[in-house]
Amino acid sequence: MIRAGLVLRLGLSQLVLWGISYYLVGVFGPEIGADLGISPSLTYGGFSVGLLAMGFASPAVGRAIDARGGRAVMSLGSLVVAAGLVGLASCRGLAGYGLSWLVLGLGMRMTLYEAAFAALARIGGPEARGPIAQVTLFGGLASSVLWPVGHALAEAYGWRMALLAYAGLAVATLPLHLAIPDRRHAAETSGERVCARPPLARTPAEARLAGRLYALTAALASVLNAAMSAHMIPILIGLGIGPAAAVWIGTVRGIGQTGSRLGEVLFGRHLSPLALGLAAALLLPAGFAAGFASGAATAAALAFALLYGAGNGLLTIVRGTVPLVLFAPQAYGTLVGRLLAPSFVVSALAPLAFAAVIERFGETAALALSLALSGVVVGASAWLWWRFGRGAPDLAELGG
Repeated sequence: MIRAGLVLRLGLSQLVLWGISYYLVGVFGPEIGADLGISPSLTYGGFSVGLLAMGFASPAVGRAIDARGGRAVMSLGSLVVAAGLVGLASCRGLAGYGLSWLVLGLGMRMTLYEAAFAALARIGGPEARGPIAQVTLFGGLASSVLWPVGHALAEAYGWRMALLAYAGLAVATLPLHLAIPDRRHAAETSGERVCARPPLARTPAEARLAGRLYALTAALASVLNAAMSAHMIPILIGLGIGPAAAVWIGTVRGIGQTGSRLGEVLFGRHLSPLALGLAAALLLPAGFAAGFASGAATAAALAFALLYGAGNGLLTIVRGTVPLVLFAPQAYGTLVGRLLAPSFVVSALAPLAFAAVIERFGETAALALSLALSGVVVGASAWLWWRFGRGAPDLAELGG
């Protein structure tokens, strides 16, 4: 059984760690680039280095959590994130900037959602679906809380001091991770109840198809998340929104993420994770379509941030819960670490690629590219649901 205290502690750590690592370039990127004298492409390329580090480390981190548990891996990860932030705050040139992002990327893979989900799956098995969704409620507020905080710190003290303050917050998550229980889920086999259930992908061929579709949706959703984390505020500014207003409109993304996740926690218990994935995917193109009118209407900009945030928020839950129904959960960390590795590597190109698109073709072209990619997410999610999800029992109906 996964206790509420563990969910609260992991939720708080996710709120802090997403805000001080993954989302930091969206706030500090222009100031860092101007101070170091590097182009926007190179500035956001540092974030790409971090995502590449996440991808290459993903299989090993997943195996480590399966073997040693979330306490050891995520606790060490808190210190690695802090070290990366101190490196960023201290760097004076491109080499130090890239090396700091390499360290920060390793720390992100050891502490962010994928690590937390694997830790919960190791403790709770199929019962981890609810806790996974609940943890994301906190993480969804990271941009809403930390973007304004980071903006205020940078204005008052400069970006270097702001990042040192972020490093202190990373160290503050260490006690939250040290409190993770060091135990492994064991299926009940006594009495009237047996928790084990057959996976929806029953044959090796089905498992390969399911794995590929899951990896594709995760990869493209990660590309869009990386791109919007780095460029949503600059895109809004380029479309005609003032800088201060763009920051606050950008925080609506976090409200959308948390609102949609709260709806899943309250009402999604009997909805298949595959059906939820399709519903979430459909929100993405709606959000990007609204984005085209952002410069002319504030309401459209708000709809862009809200709808994209809602879809992305639900897809984060789906990324954690779909493997629990498609595959046997015993080696969750190892399997998901391997399937998600390409998503980190591909999404590493997103900040750099979108920066190049914006520089050469403008913000409207970046939105068009986002709309096209979101259409592929819808197609892959629909295929996954059609092949494995129709009529499939939910975890709740199976005792999870």
